[in-house]
Amino acid sequence: MSEIAVVGIDCRLPGAPDTHALWQLLMNGDVANRVVPAERWDVDRVHSDQLRPGTMNTRFAHFIDDVDLFDHEFFGISPVEAAALDPQQRLVLQSAWRAIEDAGLDPRALAGTDAGVFVGMMASEWGAMNMIDYPNLTPQRGMGSGHAMVANRVSYHLNLTGPSVSVDTACSSSLTAVHLGCQALTCGDTDLVVAAGVNLMLSPGLSVFYTQAGLSAPDGRCKPFSADADGIGRGEGVGTVILRRLSDAIADRQPIYSVITGSATNQDGKSSGITAPNRWAQSKVMQRALDRAGVAAADVTFVEAHGTGTVLGDMIEANALGDLHRTGRNRPCLIGSIKGNIGHTEGTAGIAALIKTSLALSHRVLPPTVAPAGSNPALRLEQQGLALATNAIELGDEPVTAGVSSYGLGGSNVHVIMTSPPAAAVRPADGHNRVGVITISAHSPNALRRNAAAFADALDATDDVDVAAFCYSTNRVKSSLKHRFAAAGTRTELIRALHAYADAAPAEEPSRGRPGRLRVGLLCTGQGAQYPGMTRELYETCPPYRAHLARAAAAVDATLDTPSGLLNLMFSDDSAIHQTQYAQPALFAVSYALGAALLELGVKPAFLVGHSVGEFAAAALAEVLTLDEAARLVVARGHVMQQLSGGGAMTAVDVPADEVAALVAANPSCGLAAVNGPRSTVVSGPAEAVDRITGQLVARGAKASSLTVSHAFHSPLMAPAEQAFRDAVGEVFPRKATIPLVSTLHGRVIDGTEMDADYWAAQITSPVLFADAITAAPEPTHLIELGPRSTLLALARRCGIGSQIRTLATCAGPDDDGAGIARVAARLYADGLPTSTFGSLYDDDSLTLKRLPPYVFGDGTRFWRDADMAVSAVSAPVASARPDIDGAATTRTDTVAARVRRVIAEIGGYSPDEIEPNTLLSEDLGYDSLLQLRLVEQLRTEYPELEDASIRDLALTIKDVGDVVRYVEDRLVNATA
Repeated sequence: MSEIAVVGIDCRLPGAPDTHALWQLLMNGDVANRVVPAERWDVDRVHSDQLRPGTMNTRFAHFIDDVDLFDHEFFGISPVEAAALDPQQRLVLQSAWRAIEDAGLDPRALAGTDAGVFVGMMASEWGAMNMIDYPNLTPQRGMGSGHAMVANRVSYHLNLTGPSVSVDTACSSSLTAVHLGCQALTCGDTDLVVAAGVNLMLSPGLSVFYTQAGLSAPDGRCKPFSADADGIGRGEGVGTVILRRLSDAIADRQPIYSVITGSATNQDGKSSGITAPNRWAQSKVMQRALDRAGVAAADVTFVEAHGTGTVLGDMIEANALGDLHRTGRNRPCLIGSIKGNIGHTEGTAGIAALIKTSLALSHRVLPPTVAPAGSNPALRLEQQGLALATNAIELGDEPVTAGVSSYGLGGSNVHVIMTSPPAAAVRPADGHNRVGVITISAHSPNALRRNAAAFADALDATDDVDVAAFCYSTNRVKSSLKHRFAAAGTRTELIRALHAYADAAPAEEPSRGRPGRLRVGLLCTGQGAQYPGMTRELYETCPPYRAHLARAAAAVDATLDTPSGLLNLMFSDDSAIHQTQYAQPALFAVSYALGAALLELGVKPAFLVGHSVGEFAAAALAEVLTLDEAARLVVARGHVMQQLSGGGAMTAVDVPADEVAALVAANPSCGLAAVNGPRSTVVSGPAEAVDRITGQLVARGAKASSLTVSHAFHSPLMAPAEQAFRDAVGEVFPRKATIPLVSTLHGRVIDGTEMDADYWAAQITSPVLFADAITAAPEPTHLIELGPRSTLLALARRCGIGSQIRTLATCAGPDDDGAGIARVAARLYADGLPTSTFGSLYDDDSLTLKRLPPYVFGDGTRFWRDADMAVSAVSAPVASARPDIDGAATTRTDTVAARVRRVIAEIGGYSPDEIEPNTLLSEDLGYDSLLQLRLVEQLRTEYPELEDASIRDLALTIKDVGDVVRYVEDRLVNATA
C-alpha cells in the first residue's frame, strides 16, 4: 500500500477537550473516569453491587462534557434540525472541521473535491430513543438518527464528493475506518481522507450488557495488562484524523504527525464464542499488516494494544503479540493502551489509539500506560518478548516503527503499522521575530472575537514561533469565512492587536469579505517624497517588494550613471538622492515595486493615477511601457532636467486654479505647475515672479507655502528640458493599458496609447491636473499610495473623495518600520481580498504550514433530548387574521411580512427577531428541501390563494426572506386582480 501521512488530528476525549490536553493527560498518567452525570441516566435506578438482571455493577465511566452544545449557526443548520441530530453527528461535524484545519487546510477549499469520509461508530442510542417515539417522529429526527448519516453529514456540509462511509465493526469500527481510508487513498479513489470515530453513552444499555456478560469493571476503569485487571470501564468521545498520501503531504509542505505504512483487517471466524477473541486471527492480522509495511516484527518498537483490561482479552492479546515478538528481538516490544486513561471508548477506541500513537511518534516519547498494580505476571510478558510501558519512554532520534491494534466485539480485527514522520517533513521553527499578516475569519462577529482571543493566547504562550510561518498558515487555513480580522506586524504587535480586538467590542465591525466590491485605486507619488535610506526597512522585511525593487533598480541602472547602483544610493545616507537625476528614477523604482508587489498579492486595481514623474510607474504597471522602456525614459527625464541651471521657485497656495491662472497669465515666465485640489494650486517659475504672484494672493487672504525644489518644474523654465528629452528618447511606442489609467496631463481616463514621446515631453512643462484626474477616476473603495511616504492621499481628500473611502499608505517615510505592504494586505483582506497569493509576503523558508489553534465553536445553544430546549424563546405570534389585501399598501406589506417571518421562524425553530429581510433561507437559516417543503405547506395553510404554489417555485426564485415576502405579496395581489 501507499505510505499514508497523518497530517491532521482533532479529538474530544474524556479529560481532554483537544489534542494538547490529551497529550498532557497521557504524560501525566491521569485517569478521566467519574460518576455517571445525572443528565445521562439515573444511575441509582440501574446500579447494583450484586449481579442482577437489568442492572450494571458500576457508577463510573469516562465522559466528555457539554455534548449538548452545538454551534448550529456555523454549519447553517436550523435549530429544529439541530435538535433532531444525533449528538454524534454534531461531534463529528465539528471535529472534522478542526482536524482539517489542523492539517493546514481550509475546510471550505475542499468543497467539490473527492475527499472521502470514513466514520467508525458502534452505537446510536439517540436514534434508538427517537425512532420509537412515534408521535413525535419527524423527517428531521429520522435523518438525524441513522448510522450512515454521520459520515454523510460531513460530506454534505463540506461538499465533499468522495467516498462517504459509516463503519460499524463494534469496538474496531474507527480503526477499520482508517484502514478503509488508506485503501481509498492507495487505489486512487480519493486524495484526502477524513477518518473519524465517535461514541456517546446516552443510556445504560451497554453498561448493563457488559455487566451481565461479565465484562464490566466495578470501578469503571480499564486496567490494561495490569495485575488488577478486572474488566472494561466505558468511555466516550470523538477523534478525527486527516490522511493523505505521504508524497502529496510532503509536496504541499504539510505538517506530519506520523506515517501509516501498512494496515490489515480480518475476522476471528468461528472461535470459542462470538464474543471471544481469537489469538490466531489476531496474530495473522498483525503479520499481514507488517508484510504490507515491509517490516519485520523485530523492527517494531511499541504496540498500542487493544488492551481492554479483561482477563481473557488481555491474555489472548498478549499471546498473539508473543507469537510475533517472543523471538528475534534484542529488546522487548513495548506495549500499552490508552484505555487506561480514557476507558474503552468503543466506536472511538481505535482512532483514540491511533491518535495516541501519532502524538507519541511526533513528540518522540511513548507516554506511560496506567497500571498502578504493575503488569499481570500471568501474562508472562517477558517470555513473550513484551514489556508494559508503565513509564514515559524517550524514543530517540532514529526512525521508530509502531503498531496499533483494535479488536471488535464479534471478531473484526484491525492492525495498523506506523512510523515517525520522515526528516523531510520535520521543519522546526526558526524563532525569528519577523513581520507577517495574521488572518482570522468566523461566521459571526462574536465568533471572530472568540477565535481572536484563542490566537492571542497561542502566540502569547511561546516565544519559539516563526511568526512568518504562523501567519502564512493562517492565510492558508483561517481566511475564508464571512467575518474577517487581520493584523500585520511583529509577534508583539500581533498579540497586542489580537487582544485589543478580542477584549473590547471594536468601534467598527470587521467586514464581511466581498471581493467583488473591492475597487482599489493606486496613486504613484511624484517628486519631493524622496529621502536618504528610503524604503530600506520595507526592502528587508517584504519579499515581493524586495524582488520587484531589485528588478526596477536593475532596469534603471542600465542607463543611469551612478557609482554604486541605484539601490546602494537609495539605502545610503547620501543626500545626493535629492538630485533630480537620481530622485526621479528612484521614485519610479519605488512606486513600480510597491505596485507590482500589490499586484502579486492579488490586488486588481480599478485605476492608476501618477503624479508627474509618478506617471512613468503607472505606465509600467499598466503595461503601456515595459519596465525597461519606462526606466529608460525616466532616467532621460531626470538627466535633462539636472542639466538645467538651478533656480526658480514653486509655491503652493490655497486658491482655486482659475483665480491663480489670471495672475500667472500676466507673468509669462510662470506657470500653473499643479492643480491638486479645488483650493490647492502650485505656482512655478522664476523666484521673483512667483513671489510677486503669491504676494498678491496672500494680500487677498490666501495661505502660501514655499516648496523646497531644485528647479521650477512644470513651468516655462523647463522648455529646454522638454526639447532635450524629445531628442534623447526618440520614438516611443506605447501599448493599450491593461489597467485603467487616469492621466494627470489630460485630467481624464486614457487607454495608454496616447503615451508616446509627445505625451512625455509635454508632461515636463504642462501642469499636473491631479484634481481633475481624481474626479475623473471611478469611485474607489480604497486608495493606496505607492511611494516612500504619503503625499497624495491628503490631496485626494481635499479633492472631495468620500469619507467612506479607505486611504492606505505603503510606506510611512523616514520612520517606516517595513510593515506597510503587510498592513495594506491586512486591510484589504478584511475587506474582501482573497489570501490565495499571500504566500509571496514571506520568504521561502517560511512557507511551511504550522499547527494553529483549532476553531472555537460557539457555546450558546444546547440541544438535548427535549427538542423544546433547543428553540430560543419565541415572541408572541402575529395575529393570524387574514390581511385586508384591499387596504393600504403599507399596512398590507407590514402585515404579510410579519406573518411570513413568523412562519419561517416557527418552522426553523428561530425567534422572529432573528428573521430579517436579507436573511438567506439556506445559508443563514439552514432551510434544506425538507424545511422548504414545510414552508410551502404552511404558507398554503395561511394563504389559500397559494394553493398552487410549489417547492419548485421556492427553489428557483427565492433566496432570502424578503423574496418569500415578495412572492406571497405578488400572489395575493394577482389573486384579487
